[in-house]
Amino acid sequence: MTLGSQIAWDDTVLPFQLDRSDVRGRVARLDGVLDQILSQHDYPAQIEALVAEMALLTALIGQTMKLRWKLSLQVRGDGGARIIATDYYAPQKEGELARIRAYASFDKEKLDPNAPAFDQIGRGYFAILIDQGQGTTPYQGITPISGGSLTSCAETYFAQSEQLPTRFELSFGKSQMRGGVESWRAGGVMLQHMPKASPFVASEGGSGEEGLLTANDILDEDEGDNWNRANVLLDSVDDLELIGPTVQPTELLVRLFHEEQPRVYDPQTVKFGCSCSSDRVRESLSIYSAKDIAHMTTDEGIVTADCQFCGAHYEFDPKTLGFEATEKPDDSDA
Repeated sequence: MTLGSQIAWDDTVLPFQLDRSDVRGRVARLDGVLDQILSQHDYPAQIEALVAEMALLTALIGQTMKLRWKLSLQVRGDGGARIIATDYYAPQKEGELARIRAYASFDKEKLDPNAPAFDQIGRGYFAILIDQGQGTTPYQGITPISGGSLTSCAETYFAQSEQLPTRFELSFGKSQMRGGVESWRAGGVMLQHMPKASPFVASEGGSGEEGLLTANDILDEDEGDNWNRANVLLDSVDDLELIGPTVQPTELLVRLFHEEQPRVYDPQTVKFGCSCSSDRVRESLSIYSAKDIAHMTTDEGIVTADCQFCGAHYEFDPKTLGFEATEKPDDSDA
């Protein structure tokens, strides 16, 4: 088996439950998905690391949500890394795959080659957006950039906005096995306790950075004991177990949590996938007048658009765009 070949548990998210601890969780493995995401772009190493971490968080969080359409994670900062954005599209039918896409926007002049990846973000916010599709109002929750990693930001979001104690343990990077090709691998475990929190806990302030809530602010004594025990067990995991080229997710769970009575459910396979299309670009431009469209038209007499996620390139006849379009698009105009 080579690292460049597909392994049965690559690009999957395995749900599980620890019956003794009243903790649910996920084990995620990303290989081909992360390779495809990052191969669309030529990012500096620090930006690649942020995108890899964000994609892994997205896979883990997306599978926990009862989604009808899309989960989005976004980071915006005032440093060299300006935007890190990911989308998780839930399967629309039984047996379909979930899809993930991601991209980053950065200011190369502001990047500090000697600073850790997370420090490139600067001040800003971490946001989770849930869009259940047509006819619904999207939900958005925001927490400040804090804690020293995107993982910490996600944990703070769940404690602060959802009052759900949550823990992530992630590993990612480029690897190569003997006889194989170098490729990205990423793996992680998510734990989440379902507490009976006070509805007033959010207004009481927390013990975290800048008064933000932490797991200890939410759980009572018995729940805290269960949660701490599960976290101590997760602390013993190592990077090779997380990225798992030779360790199956079920084997990892037994090794870590056998005393907590782990129960596994059906895994969800994920793939790289983008929702862009010429119709979606047209729809986004439908709010513009002919004068606005004229400002977007190139010297060659066309309007172009590039997808930031997958790099797809679109070209349009300006007469077919906007709410003052004078011609209908034909099949060649895309």
